[in-house]
Amino acid sequence: MAQETSTWLNICFVEKILRNSESDNSIQVTNICSEPATSKGDNYTSDIIRIIADFSCNQGGFKNTKKKSIIIKISPVLEGNRKKLVTQSGYFHNEALMMTDTLDKMNKLLEPNHRLSGKILYVQNENPMLLVIEDLAPLGFRMADRSSGLDLAHSVLAFRGLARFHAASVSLCEKEPKQKEMYLKGIFNKQHPPEMKNIFIKSTKALADEIANWPEVKKYSEKIAKLSDHIYQIGINASKLFENEFNVINHGDFQMNNILFKYNNDGIPIDYILIDFQMCVYTSPAFDLLYFLNSSTSFDVIEYKRDVLLSEYLDTLTTTMKQLNCKTEAPTMKELKAILKRKASFEMITSFTVLPYMLRCQTKTDLNEIISTGTFIYPKNESFKQLMIKRLPLYNEWGLLDL
Repeated sequence: MAQETSTWLNICFVEKILRNSESDNSIQVTNICSEPATSKGDNYTSDIIRIIADFSCNQGGFKNTKKKSIIIKISPVLEGNRKKLVTQSGYFHNEALMMTDTLDKMNKLLEPNHRLSGKILYVQNENPMLLVIEDLAPLGFRMADRSSGLDLAHSVLAFRGLARFHAASVSLCEKEPKQKEMYLKGIFNKQHPPEMKNIFIKSTKALADEIANWPEVKKYSEKIAKLSDHIYQIGINASKLFENEFNVINHGDFQMNNILFKYNNDGIPIDYILIDFQMCVYTSPAFDLLYFLNSSTSFDVIEYKRDVLLSEYLDTLTTTMKQLNCKTEAPTMKELKAILKRKASFEMITSFTVLPYMLRCQTKTDLNEIISTGTFIYPKNESFKQLMIKRLPLYNEWGLLDL
């Protein structure tokens, strides 16, 4: 169903975008309509709408009529905690820089065989801040069914895509070392507004309250409650950059909401494309790997197929880096597992805070509501409960629950 468009979002604006993106000044837009491009809870740092435009253009001396859709990603305009968080964190600037410069160069390194993202069509820096991006739906890409987390087939494709993303970033950073300096914030950074920190504190406290009712692990409730005020700093420590280690430009929010898949006639995923590059950060690849494994895979995959996914990732990373003639050596499996073990606190944070939010997305809960109300109610999910019952003793054994 079409929705009313903002006053600035009119035929003239869309015509300017299409003339520029199609390199055709004969384009004349005759009508536009809009619809939400995401569901409630799918995206909290921007408002995303799909614009469908009817237009005419001259081709070979004839006037043709066409229809095209584009995605417009708008920074929050209503005053409140959500706008404050997005504005002060610089997320929009980060994504604009990534898509117009870094990601464009990374895509060119991998073409024509692979493509990491859609094309950026237009950037507006104020009143309001927005990005106009290629609509990937007409190309057959869509979100996967996320009700139980991604299965092995989806997860393998995602990890191969992530490996190519990381490999291309290594190659680009070798050619242009300044790229490393452009992405140093990510999710965990002392410069972010307190609203970001509070999201992690509130969700960790909510977990402590929830497991107090689970007889199997309620003994950990007090430890987690004490940990909650420090959870964001633990995240900062876990994502700290060490120059002497293997580092990449991380996607930074690599979870199932930010990966689109294409399917064959049998419903088997055959291709992927990544979206949402607001939180990219240059640091250890463990950041993206642990984030995805502990937020987006099915419980069967995370429990029994972790090594399969790591092998897929490392094989694709190594192969792609060789194809791109990288001077940097990819880590061995032994080295990769050692890195993941050292960063285990990030695995814990993701399980405590990101995974339950992903589960809440299925009930269409908006993070803005959580920020505004100051409350976080844990999802009633039996699989999540069983995973926590299994994981909490391990986190305790590893010393992660101790300050």
